[in-house]
Amino acid sequence: MDKSIFNPKQQQKDISSKIVAGLERVSEVFKVLLWEKAKLVGLSPIQIQILIFIAFHKQNLCNVSHLAKEFNVTKPTVSDAVKILDKKGFIIKDYSNTDNRSYSISLSDSGNDLIAQTYDFSDPLKTQVDSFSDGELQSLFATLSQLIYKLNRRGILDVQRTCYGCKFHQKKPDSDYCNLLQTELMNREIRLDCPEFEKKESV
Repeated sequence: MDKSIFNPKQQQKDISSKIVAGLERVSEVFKVLLWEKAKLVGLSPIQIQILIFIAFHKQNLCNVSHLAKEFNVTKPTVSDAVKILDKKGFIIKDYSNTDNRSYSISLSDSGNDLIAQTYDFSDPLKTQVDSFSDGELQSLFATLSQLIYKLNRRGILDVQRTCYGCKFHQKKPDSDYCNLLQTELMNREIRLDCPEFEKKESV
């Protein structure tokens, strides 16, 4: 109990505990902003997250199985959310030619209209991040991208599409290199959600 990150005494003597407690506070902000937007449009947070994901990702990622991994929820939870989105006319199901139980999901015109009202729910958080200096932003991003990669390698975070876990990424002595783009990557060019991501075999 004494070593809990939520114990202020533990935080005072361990900066890692302070950082994890801080991340928990930031995650609460994200959830609050998402809930506020969800109430305005009459959807649940997971339904909005699914719509936003579909709007900005390739169709091969927009299916129940992948969405369950993406948001770390069960397939029945995603299926229920998709059922409601379908009933409300926000999505279109594109069934496989070989399996009528399998389908990918795209947005309907109504779904695109809804995205225009909801995609900016995290802007108040971004406004505060924008206030940091360029050096602070680069340092924060470098730490954050490595944290996401390490959480994925430990099996705590199911899905990640950052450069560090991609087969095209090559770590050089003084830099990172993308073999797909054939270019050296500066810290700020490392991607957290790359459309061309392909998982490393060894990861």
